[in-house]
Amino acid sequence: MPSVALPRQRSSSWPLPRDVRAIVLVHVGLLVAGAVALLLPTPAQGWAVLACVVGYNVALPLVARAVGRADWVAAWAFLLPVSVFQVLPDWVLAGLVGTLAFPDVGGPRVDDVIPVAMAGMWVAPLFAALLLGGGRPGRTAALAAGIFLGTELLAPVVDLWEPTGDTTRVLGVALYVLPAEAALGWAAAVGLGLVRGRTAGVRVGAALAVSTFYLGALVLSHFLVDVAGWRITA
Repeated sequence: MPSVALPRQRSSSWPLPRDVRAIVLVHVGLLVAGAVALLLPTPAQGWAVLACVVGYNVALPLVARAVGRADWVAAWAFLLPVSVFQVLPDWVLAGLVGTLAFPDVGGPRVDDVIPVAMAGMWVAPLFAALLLGGGRPGRTAALAAGIFLGTELLAPVVDLWEPTGDTTRVLGVALYVLPAEAALGWAAAVGLGLVRGRTAGVRVGAALAVSTFYLGALVLSHFLVDVAGWRITA
């Protein structure tokens, strides 16, 4: 399976290779800009978050191409449609299952339910999990679980999203989402490996398949954690 791992460093750990420095700076820039955006009052906050998401998704492929990392560009090109399709699982959770809500902090929204910014917000955590996991599905799944746990802890505090309804929670995090998000990391790594070098149509179809797989994992996990009684009767 093709890898998106960081290149091996020379015998000295510093300075870091040029491509590593560049990609780290992109993500540090996202974190700093995101922190500033989240401190703004509404409705400026929502528009600023959208600007950060758009800026990241423009900067990432440009920087990756500039440092000669075609594999990182390919990973972004696959993860962007995955992220766009991720609006659908969020929409199902918010509009049908009733376990997710997005506070209105400004900016455009889909069906007055989900911020448009969410369509590009999944790229950064999935890219980081793939990069650090070397594109290996199991390792990427574990890293995705850890990264998404951090976002689930932070999101309600900064009004990005919050769990609602009758779900089991620990520290404000709905437990059912964590296995599903680990499954999303696994699926993204497998999908990326399968579509490398394929046509755009195949890549988009695979991205939709990854997002649909995630939706199924969410619903199944919610049922097993929050709904199933686990009783055996005779």
